[in-house]
Amino acid sequence: MAQVEKYIAVDLGAESGRVMIGSISADKLVLEEIHRFGNGPVEEDGTLRWDFNGLLSEIKTGIGKAVQAAGGQVHGIGIDSWGVDFGLLGADGKLLENPYHYRDSQTEGMREKAFEMMGKRAIYDNTGIQFMVLNSVYQLLAMRLNNSAALAKAAHLVFVGDLFTYFLCGEIFAEYSLASTSQFMDMQTGQWSKAVLDGLSLPADIMPKIVAPGTVVGCLSDEIQSELGCGAIPVIAVGSHDTASAVAAVPAVENTSWAYLSSGTWSLMGVEIPRAIVNDKTFKYEFTNEGGVEKTIRLLKNIMGLWPIQECRRQWQREGAELSYGEMAALAEKAKPFARRINVDDGAFLAPGDMPKRINEYLVRTGQEPIDDKGQMIRTILENLALKYRAILEAIEDVSENEIEVMHIVGGGIQNELLCQFTANAIGKKVVTGPIEATASGNILMQAIATGQIKSLAEGRDIVRNSFELKEYGPQDTAAWREQYQATRK
Repeated sequence: MAQVEKYIAVDLGAESGRVMIGSISADKLVLEEIHRFGNGPVEEDGTLRWDFNGLLSEIKTGIGKAVQAAGGQVHGIGIDSWGVDFGLLGADGKLLENPYHYRDSQTEGMREKAFEMMGKRAIYDNTGIQFMVLNSVYQLLAMRLNNSAALAKAAHLVFVGDLFTYFLCGEIFAEYSLASTSQFMDMQTGQWSKAVLDGLSLPADIMPKIVAPGTVVGCLSDEIQSELGCGAIPVIAVGSHDTASAVAAVPAVENTSWAYLSSGTWSLMGVEIPRAIVNDKTFKYEFTNEGGVEKTIRLLKNIMGLWPIQECRRQWQREGAELSYGEMAALAEKAKPFARRINVDDGAFLAPGDMPKRINEYLVRTGQEPIDDKGQMIRTILENLALKYRAILEAIEDVSENEIEVMHIVGGGIQNELLCQFTANAIGKKVVTGPIEATASGNILMQAIATGQIKSLAEGRDIVRNSFELKEYGPQDTAAWREQYQATRK
């Protein structure tokens, strides 16, 4: 019987976190959720922050439960998280303040200031990263321009996932894939961009050393071992950006032309390539080159994703209407097709709040009738999201000079089967969905690679294909979807 090793994956999302045990053998990966907890921004003095200590407490609780459930036989722990956000440590190693949430308003106007200081094209040529107002570079610039007291005292900048790892093992570092979301890394070299840091007068001395995904960075500290009642478990820098871990678990077959879509609060669509592409085309399309595992680059585009759906649901809950996501999808399926057009990436939809109101304001602003039916609102979001996917996929094919054969969708968003079918309809290609827990799966695979249990990413993807149920969607109503897509291009 093949030997089974157990690893703990801590997967932190913008809405929730989970601690899972991954049991992996030569041909099978089995995941078991041990602990789940809510997550979201907290307000502090008019700013949006992350409750770091609250999250750390939940992580430790989950790890303690997981160690017990595994009978103490744990071969590694890895943490992945969302990108761009960071914490600042003082010279004494203590966290100076709760990290800012990427939706905080401090970054408003920072892109424009950065472009004035350095030039938009120069920033892109030195980083290869999409210009999103939430990027770390604009957060750090805002702190400098606002004379942040914490920044003045900072000795180290540590990205969120790695910050939790630091509090478990005491090692300060920046895992490559997570650091690559910052827009102050040179994606051609994989090191901090001196040109950008100097050009925007940002402190280079607080940037930590960069480590590759799949690096054993330490083990649980004596204090954590004592607190959790466990031994010196290795702590591993996985693909610490959740999308890097998710892409690692895409069950793609070698020698096929495929793209991925990591579907959740955000949608991230792209291809896996051997080196960064930074040229006129990627600049025009505002593609991002983020670090992947096993020396790969994730050429991708960030898209709003299911955030508008999630915010609509929260607003309707506040108004007394409790709807499950399944019920929302059923309402959308019955609604009129192609009733409205919206740009899902419009800046009006970025912040938390009354999303149905904002969408209706957008519709009025663009000369359309507002929506008063919940199913119609949901369908409008899903259809326009799928049409956005087609636009991005065509741009990917243009930049990579490669026709995509199949779209792999992973993550929690695959539970929205209506969106998966809409996606196949819109792009006119086969869609394969699964696994749901792609991020945790990729996290575990990289730990197994780090310990030498499995030998390569290709071997890990074979294991994923053998372990989870995958579902295929073929295109339907392609003529109607093509007509709608062409109308959006005018």
